[in-house]
Amino acid sequence: MSNAPTREVARRAFASEFNDAEFTFKESDDERAPLYALLPTGERANRVFVVGTLTETEDIGEDSEYWRGRVVDPTGTFFVYAGQYQPDAASALRELETPTYVAVVGKPRTFETDDGSVNVSLRPESITPVSEATRDRWVVETAERTMERLEAFDEEGNEYAERARAEYGEDVSEYRQAVLGALEDFDAEAEAAPDA
Repeated sequence: MSNAPTREVARRAFASEFNDAEFTFKESDDERAPLYALLPTGERANRVFVVGTLTETEDIGEDSEYWRGRVVDPTGTFFVYAGQYQPDAASALRELETPTYVAVVGKPRTFETDDGSVNVSLRPESITPVSEATRDRWVVETAERTMERLEAFDEEGNEYAERARAEYGEDVSEYRQAVLGALEDFDAEAEAAPDA
């Protein structure tokens, strides 16, 4: 067996939950240990997979290119930042037309502002244009993964749920509502679409 490090599974989360994942931690003192964001529904995420509509891109760099993108899902907005250390993602943000559906795999990042609030964003590994069908499938699968986390939230021995309760509180009902809202939006879109 190889001792090569394996990549972490990219977790699926809706923007409403991802943007609340302000608590980050490492599971060892090794300087190369992965940094995890703790999702409020009780899962650690070193990488996330999101799909939504890229609605806006902007080069906000001062001395060199540093791109910000807004990716919108049915529950909110992901902010994606890419610069010289993410050349492929920066190139995608520079070149893609908006609005367009995109899939983003990236690492959660937190930043504490001067007023003490915490902004959560994604540092993308990849940004890929995708079809509406791919976006739709992501919404359904993300709803399923979120509901699985919610169902396991109160299970004894669920260490990440215990941490989430300590960091964010017991009430996860807003994430259940976000799932239901996302699926309702999805159903409404499907009903409004003309028959093919």
